[in-house]
Amino acid sequence: MHSLVTFARRISVVPTLLACVALFILMVMTFFDVILRSVFNAPIEAATELTRILMAILVFSVLPIISAGRGQIAVDLTDGIFARLRLSRVRDAIVYLVSGIMLIWPIQRVWVLAERARDYGDVTEYLSIPVFYLGWFIAAFTAITAVAMIITGILHIIAPQALSEHS
Repeated sequence: MHSLVTFARRISVVPTLLACVALFILMVMTFFDVILRSVFNAPIEAATELTRILMAILVFSVLPIISAGRGQIAVDLTDGIFARLRLSRVRDAIVYLVSGIMLIWPIQRVWVLAERARDYGDVTEYLSIPVFYLGWFIAAFTAITAVAMIITGILHIIAPQALSEHS
């Protein structure tokens, strides 16, 4: 079990690097867009659509890591009660499992919308990038998030020490 968690932590570097590259490209593009717009009155025409694409890549590539690694926003109003009753692990397992299962519906909807965009031949306005690629990316990384959350929920039940060793 420990080797599975270690492998998952090592492989999580890949989407993190993807998010870093997307953020870096976004920063450089924004910098040059501001300079070109201000100095030469010639903005980058495709900056808006590239910003949307890069933001989607940035958000959805780190979604599995944030979700499975307790990086999401949480309200801890009931933590004291669950700690006193020693039910924190059970609560966490249920939350991860239910959240992972609930992601199945958005995955299906995004996939359907991506396929519809592919059937219609939808492309972006300036660069003519097929829109369905971004839909597939969002669906895939949401599916990875669902699997990561379900596995994390199961680990909370069967091997909680594997989650707390390197957290």
